[in-house]
Amino acid sequence: MYNGVRRGGAVEIIANDQGHRITPSWRQERNPQNTVFDAKRLIGRKTDDPQIQPDMKHWPFKVEEINGKPAITVTHKGETPEEISAMVLGKMKETAEAYLGEKVTHAVVTVPAYDPQRQATKDASTIAGLQVLRIINEPTAAAIAYGLNKKGGESRIIVYNLGGGTLDVSLLSIDDGVFEVLATAGDTHLGGEDFDNRVIDYLVKQYKKKTGTDVSKNLKALGKLKREVEKAKRTLSSQQSTKIEIENFEDGKDFSEPLTRAKFEELNMDLFRKTMKPVEQVLKDANVKKEEVDEVVLVGGSTRIPKVQQLLKEFFGGKEPSKGINPDEAVAYGAAVQGGILSGAEGTADVVLVDVCPLTLGIETTGGVFTKLIPRNTVIPTRKSQIFSTAADNQPTVLIQVYEGERSLTKDNNLLGKFELSGIPPAPRGVPQIEVTFEIDANGIMKVSTADKGTGKSESITITNEKGRLSQEEIDRMVAEAEKFAAEDEAQRKRIEALNSLSSFVYGLKNQLGDQEGLGGKLGDDDKKTLLSTIKDTTDWIEENGSSASTEDLEEKLAEVQAAVNPITSKLYSSGGPSGGDDDDIFRDHDEL
Repeated sequence: MYNGVRRGGAVEIIANDQGHRITPSWRQERNPQNTVFDAKRLIGRKTDDPQIQPDMKHWPFKVEEINGKPAITVTHKGETPEEISAMVLGKMKETAEAYLGEKVTHAVVTVPAYDPQRQATKDASTIAGLQVLRIINEPTAAAIAYGLNKKGGESRIIVYNLGGGTLDVSLLSIDDGVFEVLATAGDTHLGGEDFDNRVIDYLVKQYKKKTGTDVSKNLKALGKLKREVEKAKRTLSSQQSTKIEIENFEDGKDFSEPLTRAKFEELNMDLFRKTMKPVEQVLKDANVKKEEVDEVVLVGGSTRIPKVQQLLKEFFGGKEPSKGINPDEAVAYGAAVQGGILSGAEGTADVVLVDVCPLTLGIETTGGVFTKLIPRNTVIPTRKSQIFSTAADNQPTVLIQVYEGERSLTKDNNLLGKFELSGIPPAPRGVPQIEVTFEIDANGIMKVSTADKGTGKSESITITNEKGRLSQEEIDRMVAEAEKFAAEDEAQRKRIEALNSLSSFVYGLKNQLGDQEGLGGKLGDDDKKTLLSTIKDTTDWIEENGSSASTEDLEEKLAEVQAAVNPITSKLYSSGGPSGGDDDDIFRDHDEL
């Protein structure tokens, strides 16, 4: 973590009490069970969130459930992730106060662009004694650091922010001090920690293979290994190979294992390639071609990995990523500038920041339809109101269910929160006027309110996103499915048609073989035996795979069966299976709750 301040027209990155400009958010030595880290990955989540299950096996501390929320168990206290984060923020506050010689009460806090847990982050800051002036996206802050002194016409930049636990990608337009976010995407669960864990798992297996000892449950040994793997990863950014050596690794035994850059890349190649998906997404969302991007700005320590830089260079047709700013300090630098803007500091009057919300927001209306109020990549702060009505005569209450996502039905999207507005006077269906308002502030925190225009009665909710979190796979699915919603029905129809064709061919052939007046009476025993065997194998395959097989799988299977059958039947019989499909459902706009 970094501290920064803007004063006297310049940005200063503040060193901690040990003289280091970077302050680690955790440190693990001889007490791994009481060493807490990765609290950022837990903020705003539920204990049973599938996204944190793989992490739990690598954490030396225990995570328990209290009132549905995760609590980190140390020697005597069960702290919430927000409380743990507040401790770190409190330390950063102390460091800034010691450096500046005065009390610090206000701060600009940065978060991953694709992290909707902003209210939880704000809560952690409040616990630490800080009033949050603004929560801004990390890549946006980095863009300010990169473009603050850039002169000339408009330029488009990609900020690729790959840190220890998260990936953020933003496409921005910079024009004479105006920073406009055109699109943003990312993965709140992809970063250096995941690369380290791949190596740790590999080395644990190697050690077991050599010694027969499984250290996967030895927290102290894993702590030592984790520390050395992080060092090795940094070394491999500048060298082709290194050696991981640990004295007294476990039970008096030493650990020694070589690690090459090639092996590190092999273990993590799928994750490295996964980091390119948000890059593709922001270009698609903003309708910008990769050739139209002027600069690719690297932010975050994990961007020092050579393979990551190579993949980005290849993606952008040989364009070298910009290394003009310190990837570790860029976010703090930009946040300090934003703090200067909000406090009216000298030299910041001409800087304008325009950010966006990452996913479409709306409510559920009759029939489970997702009615969109704020489209994704809408500039924030923003406010949108829409009038709805009742779905039944004399309906006294409406349930407002708030969702984020890109699908037309709420069942395919992510529920953020819900509340009721009651006391609606008796009236025929469609007569009451219920106004629903979405407000997103400059911090990205959303408030949803509803009011009965007739009585003036109102209710509201602030979305804190404690009810579930979206993985990158779920986000990718939402965006992709929204773009191909109509095509999805067609694809499903084709899949059903392919399954019907395969089934019809096989069962038609079976019936013909049983017809002694037809095909069954004209084939020799060997040919008939071959066909019956093919029918049985195919029928078994359909029962096992028919419901899950893709259109391509079904078409390939049909071609395979036909190739086996046709040489035998071609002189006697030819047939084809009928096809079928389902009518597409058309979802119209809904205004009934």
